Amino acid sequence: MPMALTLAHHQFVATLWLFGAAAVSDAMDGFLAKRFDWQTELGGILDPVADKLMLATVFIMLAVLGYVPIWLTAVVIARDCIIVLGAISYRVWIGPVEARPSLISKLNTLCQVIFILAIIGALQFSWPPPWVALPLGALVFVTVVVSGIDYVLVYGRQATVQARARRAQASNPA
Repeated sequence: MPMALTLAHHQFVATLWLFGAAAVSDAMDGFLAKRFDWQTELGGILDPVADKLMLATVFIMLAVLGYVPIWLTAVVIARDCIIVLGAISYRVWIGPVEARPSLISKLNTLCQVIFILAIIGALQFSWPPPWVALPLGALVFVTVVVSGIDYVLVYGRQATVQARARRAQASNPA
């Protein structure tokens, strides 16, 4: 991934450009897909996976370089792994997963993006000031945990309802 390379070589301006281009193209893609009804099941899966891979790659590189705490990176990655494993399990045992990111999940992604931009901006331009990273990192942590719990509860509830409906249907064949 180009952003990993630019980060590895401490080319923070190039990283910011790539990150910004990815964010803008993702926003345009989402807008166009909704506006013209170009949404597909595959796109509904691949788009969030691509977003998460990009964020995870940047978090990992920033952690490896010592700019982001390893524990925060681990929490971010763990949440995404739990969601992916949960979606796979749901698909295998329950049925198709209708991926609908919640408001807290969208807020979490926004917080991660702002945090990354703040870290890279501080490295290149000494702005924002270093004290900004701590509250932004705390906000990322809180939204990661809350959105992770939200996903587990929402899809756990859906799985329970689906399982009960299947049992009821199996015990009352018409």
